[in-house]
Amino acid sequence: MRSTMTLLCCGIAAGVLVPALLLLDGATRPGYSLWHHGASQLGTGQRGWLQTANFVIGGLLLLAFATGLRRALPPGRAATWGPILLTVTGLALAVAGVVPTDPALGYPPGQPEVVTTAGRLHGLAGLVLFAGLAAAPLVLARGLRGGSRGWAAYSRWSGALIIAFAIAAGVAFRLDGQDVLRPAPAGLLEHAALLIGFAWIVAFGARLRRANTATRV
Repeated sequence: MRSTMTLLCCGIAAGVLVPALLLLDGATRPGYSLWHHGASQLGTGQRGWLQTANFVIGGLLLLAFATGLRRALPPGRAATWGPILLTVTGLALAVAGVVPTDPALGYPPGQPEVVTTAGRLHGLAGLVLFAGLAAAPLVLARGLRGGSRGWAAYSRWSGALIIAFAIAAGVAFRLDGQDVLRPAPAGLLEHAALLIGFAWIVAFGARLRRANTATRV
C-alpha cells in the first residue's frame, strides 16, 4: 500500500512540475511569448535543457503514476485503459523532451524556420501526448467506486476542453505561419490545454490517494 501511495504521488508531482516550469520559464525566457509560441519551443534556444529535463522527468513520473493506477483502481475498464493511456502519455512526453521541435514563429530568435525529421517526430509525439491527456479523463470519469456526478462531469469537461484547446492551438499556429493572423494565440491555447490536463492528473491522483487511504482504514 505504501508503494502504491508513492506511485500516486508521482502523478501529482508531474501534474505540478510540468506546467509550473513551462509557465515560469516561458514568462522569463528572452524572446519567448506565452501568447505566441508553443510550449515545445521552450525545449530549444536559451535554457532549452531545462524543458528537455522537465519533459523527460515528467514523462517518467507519469509512467510511475500509471503503475500506481493499475494497483489502486478497482477492476474494470478504467483499471485497464486508464494506466495504458497514461503510460502512452508519459512516453510521448519523454520523447517530446528528447527530440526537439523545429524553430518556428520567430523562436529561437535568429534561427531560420525549417522542417526536419526530428521536428516531425516531435510533432507526432505531441499529438499522442494531447490525445492521451484528453482520453484519460474521459475514460476515468467513472474510475472510482462511488464516484460523484460532479467528478464525472469535471473529468469529461476536462477531456473535451483539452481537445478543443489543442485543435484551436493547431489552427492558430497555421494561421500565424501563413500570415493570416499574427500574432495568433497558439501558445496561450496550447498552454491552456496542458494546464487543464495536468490539473486533472493532480486532482485524480489526490482523489485516488484519499480513496485508498479510506479503504485502508
